[in-house]
Amino acid sequence: MSAPPDLPDVVNRAFAVSRRAGYVSFCRNETGRLLAMLAATRDGTMAEFGTGCGVGTAWLRSGVRGEKARIVTAELNPKLAQAAAEIFVDDPQVEVLAADWSTLLDKGPFSLLFLDSGQQDAGWSDGGRTSAVGVDAVADLVEDGGIVVLDDFTPCEQWPPITYGRVDTLREQWLTDERFTAVEVMVASDASTIIATKL
Repeated sequence: MSAPPDLPDVVNRAFAVSRRAGYVSFCRNETGRLLAMLAATRDGTMAEFGTGCGVGTAWLRSGVRGEKARIVTAELNPKLAQAAAEIFVDDPQVEVLAADWSTLLDKGPFSLLFLDSGQQDAGWSDGGRTSAVGVDAVADLVEDGGIVVLDDFTPCEQWPPITYGRVDTLREQWLTDERFTAVEVMVASDASTIIATKL
């Protein structure tokens, strides 16, 4: 799990922390570059639900251009949150919380919100994940014109989208909700991301 040499310094630091923590589930570089590009267009507060060891947060931070922009990220596992906090200990624009994502509810609205679709979790079959990251749970957390990024989808060329032999209701929700303009973008041959802008 070594990072390519052309990555931003903050991302390299996040990979090093992930290695030391033995944590191998993190934002892909293809998605990370997309996050950095989107973060470069944002002011205000950005958020991430599910920090892990901070690779996604590092990608967001690498794109931030303004001094007023800040990133707040929540990780339920206290050991992972502590590891991620090491990366940003001297960075006043990033706050890492060892907490459930619901603790971020009073810190919005967010100009950009990054979260995992949960579809790579073992045994994913809705199991409450859809309600956690579904449009209804997230819509009011994003400012008008704000962007939601959901990663870890498997590309699907049919409609309705099918994942693991069943209709992917989470993807269907995000791509059809009238509160957002959304698109599914392939970031690699085996991975896609949904980007949704709040109207």
